[in-house]
Amino acid sequence: MFPLHDDNPTQDTSIVVYALILINVLIFGYQTSLPNFQLGEWLANWALFPKELIDNPSKEAIALISSQFLHGNIFHLVGNLWFLYLFGNNIEDQLGHWKFLFFYLLCGAIAGVVQVMTAPSSLVPMVGASGAISGVMGAYLVRFPRARILSLVFLGFFITAIPIPAAVFLSLWIAGQTVYAALANPNLPGVAYLAHVSGFAIGAIFMFLLPKSSRN
Repeated sequence: MFPLHDDNPTQDTSIVVYALILINVLIFGYQTSLPNFQLGEWLANWALFPKELIDNPSKEAIALISSQFLHGNIFHLVGNLWFLYLFGNNIEDQLGHWKFLFFYLLCGAIAGVVQVMTAPSSLVPMVGASGAISGVMGAYLVRFPRARILSLVFLGFFITAIPIPAAVFLSLWIAGQTVYAALANPNLPGVAYLAHVSGFAIGAIFMFLLPKSSRN
């Protein structure tokens, strides 16, 4: 399944979502312009390396934030930003601009810590906004379970668009991520599935516990 759009209009302009998308695109453009030797230095400075965070947490903690704005390739970038655009606008609408930004970065940072703890001696760099965006998706599940998400569904050689309740779409998504996380080796390069799962859980818990009076 691939989500196209939802039937959940917003009341306010999603300033933070658009700003995050723009910043990620600009950083990726700069990143891809670097020659290989400078790219290595760039990643060493801003990506999240589990062993370095464990060995020197006070110095490397900034990487829990900076790594959220780096991406491995164009598909990684576009996939992440599409999900942020689709699900983030409604959560920003609920939380307000500044609270949403704090929530987004916090989910990404906690997801990064959880992933690091599964492979604390790893020197494989971690990059991407997936943990933060998974948090947004978890919050969306709690707040808008009945919203419908028009999704492309692949049925063998046939592709069709079907409106799917958010509760169904997101439950299937997180179930798949959980299975992949259980099967993946966190010491090897690849997708940080556990960051997805933990970010999703943090976002869902945050929205569940948030008093209704704190929502817009």
